[in-house]
Amino acid sequence: MSARISFPMYDILPAATDALANAVLRHFPDAHFQRPKELLSHWRDDDMLLSQTCGYPLVTLLPEVQVVGQFHYTAPGCEAGNYRSKLLVRQEGKGKTLVDFRGRVAAANSSDSQSGYHALRNSLGHDDTFFQSIVWSGSHRQSLALLQSVKADIAAIDCVSLTLFERYLPQVLSGLTTIGETALTPGLPLITSKHTSAATLATLREVLGSLAREKEIAEPLLIGGFSPASRRDYDVILKASSCA
Repeated sequence: MSARISFPMYDILPAATDALANAVLRHFPDAHFQRPKELLSHWRDDDMLLSQTCGYPLVTLLPEVQVVGQFHYTAPGCEAGNYRSKLLVRQEGKGKTLVDFRGRVAAANSSDSQSGYHALRNSLGHDDTFFQSIVWSGSHRQSLALLQSVKADIAAIDCVSLTLFERYLPQVLSGLTTIGETALTPGLPLITSKHTSAATLATLREVLGSLAREKEIAEPLLIGGFSPASRRDYDVILKASSCA
């Protein structure tokens, strides 16, 4: 089976994702692009040449993959290769700060999401009794829909997704507002299989660094740069999430 690449995490404007993928494939003509339905198995696949995952799955569920690096995003709230989440609520709601939402319902995309769950949990000092309940939505977009439909009261949405929604799908933010933000954390890691050679890893880093400077490809996805990274750069995520 040929090598595969994917960019599943910020695929809000599919045409822009396609353009990035096609640009990478020019340097790896034997690989092919896909939109995997089941991400964890894809990330663990020996044929995975390049993908983008979340920091929490990296440090807890993907011990063998190699970290290629991280894009630097231009969205408000990002700093170099780091990002944060924004706290979204309904505009007509009474809460003005996070503490006002004690005993309310939170929406989160998944329990292994750094931006949607663990960043929020860290902001609460790991107080798992703070919310009345958490509704698992399956995606940031669905979390926003739960807020709009009054099925949840607050959600943490990473600042890159939020800015992409504002640009391309503003209707998903209708009636919502931001009341705060979480701490900075390392941005989404670009990864490759444990079987990827050192030479190919170096080529991936060179290619991604070059593409991050191509405005027509990078700007629609809010990419403003690229830097190589290692697993050690993400140790802080595991430490923060395990602190009581």
